[in-house]
Amino acid sequence: MKLPSPFEETTNSSKPVQYRVYAIRAVLAMIMAFLIAQINLDYVESWLYDFRIRSQLFQRTSEKIELVYIKPSTVQAFKGQPNAKDQTAILYNLLAAHPRAVVYDFAIDDAQGSEEDKAEWANLIVQSTNVYVATPDTPLKGEERSLYLPLPFDHVRMVSAPKTSDTINFAKDRVTRRMLLSYQDSMMLPVTLAGFYNPDVLDFRKIRGYFDFYDTKQSFIDYRRPGSFPSTVFDDLANGKVDWTKFEDKIVIIGTDLNISESDYILTPYSRIPSAMTRIEMQANIIDTLIRNSSPVRMPTYVNWILLTLISILAIQIVLSMSPAMGLVILVGTLTGFSVISFTLFWLFGWWITMAAPLLAGFLVYYFFIPYRLIIENRRSWEYYQKNKLLSQVEELKTNFISMMSHDLKTPIARIQGMTDVILADQVQLSTQQREAVDTIKHSSDDLLKFISSILNYGKIQSEGVELHMQTKDINNVLQEVIRKHEFLAKVKRIQIVSELEPLFPIRMDPDLMRQVLSNLVENAIKYSPDDTKILVTSEERDERVVIQVSDQGPGIPEDELNNIFMKFFRSKNVKSTQIKGSGLGLYLAKYFTELHKGRIFVESKDGKGSTFTVELPMEQGGVNA
Repeated sequence: MKLPSPFEETTNSSKPVQYRVYAIRAVLAMIMAFLIAQINLDYVESWLYDFRIRSQLFQRTSEKIELVYIKPSTVQAFKGQPNAKDQTAILYNLLAAHPRAVVYDFAIDDAQGSEEDKAEWANLIVQSTNVYVATPDTPLKGEERSLYLPLPFDHVRMVSAPKTSDTINFAKDRVTRRMLLSYQDSMMLPVTLAGFYNPDVLDFRKIRGYFDFYDTKQSFIDYRRPGSFPSTVFDDLANGKVDWTKFEDKIVIIGTDLNISESDYILTPYSRIPSAMTRIEMQANIIDTLIRNSSPVRMPTYVNWILLTLISILAIQIVLSMSPAMGLVILVGTLTGFSVISFTLFWLFGWWITMAAPLLAGFLVYYFFIPYRLIIENRRSWEYYQKNKLLSQVEELKTNFISMMSHDLKTPIARIQGMTDVILADQVQLSTQQREAVDTIKHSSDDLLKFISSILNYGKIQSEGVELHMQTKDINNVLQEVIRKHEFLAKVKRIQIVSELEPLFPIRMDPDLMRQVLSNLVENAIKYSPDDTKILVTSEERDERVVIQVSDQGPGIPEDELNNIFMKFFRSKNVKSTQIKGSGLGLYLAKYFTELHKGRIFVESKDGKGSTFTVELPMEQGGVNA
C-alpha cells in the first residue's frame, strides 16, 4: 500500500487520506522535536530566564534582613580594616538590639588585633547562640574539622554558605542563579536562618522548586534588584550614627564591599559586571527567597517535550498547508503569544517554562521544511505547465479544426443559398408546398451561415486576433441598416421595432464589426421576445460617449446569470428549454468587438420583465489590433 506524502494537499482528499497525512506530519514533528531536544540550549534558556527576572515590575522582600558593609570609607575611618576589638564592640551593641541572628560573611581570622582581643571576640561569638560565621567551603562528610578556624578562633565553628555559579554545568556563564540547600545531608546556613521565620523550609521537600543535583539539594534564587535590602556602613555603627532598634528581630549580615577581591562579588541575572552584587547581598537574596518560599519552579521535562512537539506540529502544518506570508504571520503570532504566556506565568506564579527549545523548534522546523515546500510547488508548477501546454495544443488543434471545417462548410452553404435564389427567381410557378420547402432551406442556410461566421470570428480571436479597419461613420446609419435587415423577422412575430435616434456626429469605428454587434442585439431582442411586443432602439450622446440601447419585453435574465451573460458558449436557462437556436457566441463576440473600440457593453434586466443592452463608444479613438 502506498503511503500518502506528508507534503500533499489534504483539502480535496478523503478523510482517511487526510488522517494519514496528518499522522505522518505528526511523526515528523516528533522526530524534529526529539532532535532539537538533544541540542544543549542551557545558555540561551538561562538568558531568557534572566530576562524574565529583570522584567519583573513589582518586587517585595520579607523585610527580615539588614546588611552591614565594611567599605573603603570604613578602612579610611579606622586607618585599616576594623580590628578584633572594634568588631567585639560592635557585636556587643548588635546583640543588645536583640537581632534574630548575626552573620559574619568574611574571614574573621584575618582581622588585626592582639591575641587577647581576638580571643574575646571569639568567646563572644561562641557564647552567643545566634551568631554565625559563614564560609564558602563545603567539606566532605568526615572532614568537618576543616570548618574550625586556627587559634584563637579554634572554638568558632563556621557554617557552610557557599555561592554557586554556572561554570561547568548549566549555562556555563558564571552567573549565580542557584542556591545550595544541603550537601551530603549537611544543611546550609541560609536554610537554618530562614527556618527562624519559616520552619517549613527545614523540610527540604516543602521548599518550592527544590531539586537534587549529585549529592546536593538545590533551588533557584528568587532575586530582587540590587539595593533592595536595607544596608548600613560599618563606621556608622562605630560612630553611633544609626538607630539600633532597626536590627531587632532581623538577620544582620556583615560583609565587605572593598572592590578588592572578586570572591566578594557575584554575577547575577541583572548584570554580568563582576562587582554588580556583593556576596552578602546574594546571601540576603537566598535567605529572603527561603523565608518567602518563592523559588522559581522549573516545569518538568515532559512539559518541554509537549511544547516542543506541539510547536513542531504547528510549524510543519503551517509550512505545508498555508501560503508563506500567512504561515509566517501565524507562526510569529503563536510564538509571541507563547512567550507572553511564559513571561506572565513566571511573573505571577514563578513557573519557569522552558522557552529556548520551543522557540527554536518553531523557526527551525519552519525553515527546514520550506525547501521541501518549494520542491513540491516547483514540481506542481512543472506539472501544471505541462498540462497547460498540452491543453494549449489541444485548443489550437480544436480551433484549427473548427476553422477548417467552417471554411469548408461556407462554400456548399453558399451554393445552397445560390440555388434557392435561382429557384425563387425562376418564372416557373411553384406550388405552395414547394415554396415553403425552398423558404425553409433558405432560412436554415442563413442560420447556418451566421453560426459558421460566429465560429470563424471566435477562431480569429483565439488565434491571431481581429484587426480593426477604422472608418468615420455615422452610427445611426449602421443602426438603421440593421433595423431594416431585421424588419421581416420582426413582422413574422408581429413585433414593432421603435427607433429613437438622436442626430450624432460621425465617429471612428469598424463598420463591419459594429454592424455585427448591433445585429446580434436586435436579432436577440426579436428572437427572445414574445409575439405582439415592442423593441425600442435608441441612440444619444452622453458624457463624450455615444450610447446605443436595445430594450425588449422578453423573459428577462435571472439575476444570478447577469455576470455570465457575456461568457463564450453561455446560454440562459430561460432559453435552453425553448426551441430558439443559438451558439452562445453572439454576446461574447459583441463584448469583444465593443471593447476593441475601447467601449463597453452591459445589460440591465429583471427576470420576467425584459432586458436592456447598452453599448457605449468613445467619441474619439484610434485604430488598434486585438
